[in-house]
Amino acid sequence: MEKKVGIIGAGISGLLACKYILSKGYTPAVFESRSGVGGVWVNTFQTTKLQTPKSYFQFSDFPWPSSVKEDWPDHSQVLDYIESYARHFDLVGHIKFNSRVAGIEFEGAADEELQSWELWGGNGEPFGPEGKWRITVENTQTLSTEVYLVDFVILCVGRFSDVPNIPVFPPGKGPEVFQGKVIHSMDYSDIDFQTAAQLIKGKRITIVGNMKSGLDIAMEAAAANGVEYPCRMLYKTKHWSLPDYQPWGIPLLYLYFNRFSELLIHKPGEGFLLSLLATILSPLRWVFSRIVESHIKRKLSLDKFGMVPEHSFFKEISSCFITTMPKGFYDSVEKGSIILKKASEFSFCKEGIMVDDESAVLETDLVILATGFKGDKKLKDIFVSPAFKDCIFGSSTASIPLYRQCIHPRIPQLAVIGFSESISNIHTSEMRCWWLAELLDGTFKLPSIKEMEKEGEKWDKYMKRYSKEHYRRSCISILHIWYNDQLCKDIGVNPKRKKGFFAELFQPYGPLDYNVS
Repeated sequence: MEKKVGIIGAGISGLLACKYILSKGYTPAVFESRSGVGGVWVNTFQTTKLQTPKSYFQFSDFPWPSSVKEDWPDHSQVLDYIESYARHFDLVGHIKFNSRVAGIEFEGAADEELQSWELWGGNGEPFGPEGKWRITVENTQTLSTEVYLVDFVILCVGRFSDVPNIPVFPPGKGPEVFQGKVIHSMDYSDIDFQTAAQLIKGKRITIVGNMKSGLDIAMEAAAANGVEYPCRMLYKTKHWSLPDYQPWGIPLLYLYFNRFSELLIHKPGEGFLLSLLATILSPLRWVFSRIVESHIKRKLSLDKFGMVPEHSFFKEISSCFITTMPKGFYDSVEKGSIILKKASEFSFCKEGIMVDDESAVLETDLVILATGFKGDKKLKDIFVSPAFKDCIFGSSTASIPLYRQCIHPRIPQLAVIGFSESISNIHTSEMRCWWLAELLDGTFKLPSIKEMEKEGEKWDKYMKRYSKEHYRRSCISILHIWYNDQLCKDIGVNPKRKKGFFAELFQPYGPLDYNVS
């Protein structure tokens, strides 16, 4: 009997899932709330560019067109590339656009029975003999509702869209008392470029947050208003934003994205010899981090602006907080069109914003909250079952309990793709979709639930060791080769993709190394 697979989201992860599921002969139905493919790349700021070099942000079997010469393509070029991929592999016909998933509900075993299982799904198989997922879908144009029954669900909802992270304020100190306008960076990206330009022109703007969205919006505000109406940026933490990927002329990929660099890291499930080697080589982690830090400090004059972070670059990259600094950002700071201000806490008043315990009011017309998204809430709320809502993220003191960062041991016939982060999410999502397609096709079987949970505990220990307080981001950036090795071994292919000992040890690994077409 033909198996139906429901895929929620037609961003990069959803398209990859669709392509790999089709390659195994299954029938996918992709539900996308927007009118087109591309996920977060559909609505961006005018100045948005790729955060990683395009050689590292590409599909393994679909290279960038030769017409794209830039190493850092802009948002329109990225979206064109993604749309071309969807057309090339005939994925569009499997996508139901303007279809928002209101909820998914498992029809099969009761919650009590699910908790008693020793094997995933009760039998260790991706498809249960009776279990189905009921997907309730609302058409965003007609508001009509339709229900679909599928044998397996792949959640590709992402974590950087749809549900904004809005700070909570005490009564009388929130946006309701402010006479100006308050929006989230998501609202800013949702409007067209001309409307956005009109919104910020001639206004005193305060941006809360100094990660990628905040940096891009600040540059647009500075370009629009100059020093007459300088843009103020509030930040809690200083970050190591990269001016380029060539610290002191050394490609960053050689410092952090080859097998040698991973020998410096204590890995989940490593043996005694690898653990000993990681301990012996650990001083090199400090050396590599200092090389990058000194380059960033010199290139961006961080000392001059008092913006040297208190933590190491190694911690930054271990937590997947790496951003690329927009060109000319600190030139705008020096000119006075961008003003940086540290703020542990802030609140609103009628005229603007109050920072920490200062009495002076930061008079403002427009506040833009570049405060990120609640990806965990977005994922949690898609489940109808309270039991699944409670268990999807596990304990609040542990990283997300997904085996191979894809499968929750206690939720049957379902996978999550694209929630755990890496330095190249497109590459990591493709590896996971390949692995998942082979799992569905019976190439390998999953271990018992207890074994999967023990494996998750090992990764939790690793993430807490290196990502520190940011462990729930589930970042695998500094161990992406080790992680890919586990996927390759499961599938039954050789994880070593280079030719020769030295190439295997020192050459960076990227998407094209895993092209099996």
